[in-house]
Amino acid sequence: MLNSRIYSEKIGVLAPHILLPESGTDMEAWSVVACDQYTSEPEYWLEVEKKAKGKPSTLHLIFPEVYLEEDDSEDRIKKINDTMKEYIDKNILISHGPCMIFVDRKTSHAESRKGLILAIDLEKYDYNKGSQTLVRATEGTVIDRLPPRIKIRKNATLELPHVMVLIDDPEKTVIEPLAEKVDNFEKVYDFELMASGGHIKGYKIDDEEVLSNIISALEKLSDSSAFKSKYQVGDDKGVLLFAVGDGNHSLASAKGHWEIIKKNLSEDELKNHPARFALVEISNVHDEGITFEPIHRVLFNIDAKDIFDRMKNFFNNSEITFEKLDSLDMVNKKIEESSQNSSVHTFGFVTSEGYGVIKVKNPSHNIETGTLQSFLDSFIEQNEKTRIDYIHGDDVVTKLGSKEGNIGFYLPAMSKHDLFKTVILEGVLPRKSFSMGEAEEKRFYLECRKIV
Repeated sequence: MLNSRIYSEKIGVLAPHILLPESGTDMEAWSVVACDQYTSEPEYWLEVEKKAKGKPSTLHLIFPEVYLEEDDSEDRIKKINDTMKEYIDKNILISHGPCMIFVDRKTSHAESRKGLILAIDLEKYDYNKGSQTLVRATEGTVIDRLPPRIKIRKNATLELPHVMVLIDDPEKTVIEPLAEKVDNFEKVYDFELMASGGHIKGYKIDDEEVLSNIISALEKLSDSSAFKSKYQVGDDKGVLLFAVGDGNHSLASAKGHWEIIKKNLSEDELKNHPARFALVEISNVHDEGITFEPIHRVLFNIDAKDIFDRMKNFFNNSEITFEKLDSLDMVNKKIEESSQNSSVHTFGFVTSEGYGVIKVKNPSHNIETGTLQSFLDSFIEQNEKTRIDYIHGDDVVTKLGSKEGNIGFYLPAMSKHDLFKTVILEGVLPRKSFSMGEAEEKRFYLECRKIV
């Protein structure tokens, strides 16, 4: 398969041909954060542009979503495609052959977060509701978000992953054993990430025996009988091996692109086309460095009083209460106090007039995100001028939500240990239900792979 020595058809995992920058590249300028971060903070991306100016950088290979609404998208995409070809033609990107990369990342919030770069078969992935495939989305996929992202991929010669996929490996059999053997692997990068992104090290794994052991450990996690016993489910539930934690829409775009081009391929091309696979970083949900943070919401171009009145009508006057508070600390305390009461969903808010909490009794959704999002979807549908953004970090919500004409909503975090069982039993979560760490902890672009 694709001239790789290591491929598991059973679980759709491939040791891909990975490309990395040539020796001597300024790696801090090369590696930039996921394109879907800081979408309401153009000043962040302006600083990134300054750092990357005149240097090889993944910034020149991606489309930061802060610019998606601007009029120059066609020119931007063409420039991205041209730069991809240039980096290949001028040997700025060097092939390391079929391999996987063991990643050890230190952030301001975690001493170590371990991961493994490999490729997954998009034929094993389905983001649609009710999917029972080995690779699944953990949150709802917004179909309208896919066409512009598929368009970016249409003529691209490279892919760069910011997708992070989780495995449920409590015995730590797949990734963690690699950490004990790093001295046996070639270190291919070791540098400080820009903009408080932390420090990252990468080790190339191309030894066939080690790669085979990784595949075998993943195949054991996908054993059907062990899966049913682990989650106490019957034959109606398909094995979930890989749960997409971050970058769901990017992976869904890769899938959409593949579905388009595969229609015109021969049987042999279907098996071997590089676009059938997507480069991802897998991490163990039990890794101490993996934390689940809430994703908050900010609405722009609204009237706060109108929002609260609409909420009363939406949730029924007798089922919703509002309480004004003096500080964000008090908001978080109220949210924490309510976290053990499943019959009440509590989330905070901030406007130009101050802070408060909203309580919804006897909610129809399982988690607070679903309760709030059901209202927000309805409100935005009826108010064309209102814009929503999904925010990591209380401070940004406070900064944006406290401006006149805006409102910010603070949501509680969900437990990472509930993720797999919830997705298996109940299906995908409401979109943007959780974030794997804060914005600066998100996956930074680094490795590349040819997809043509």
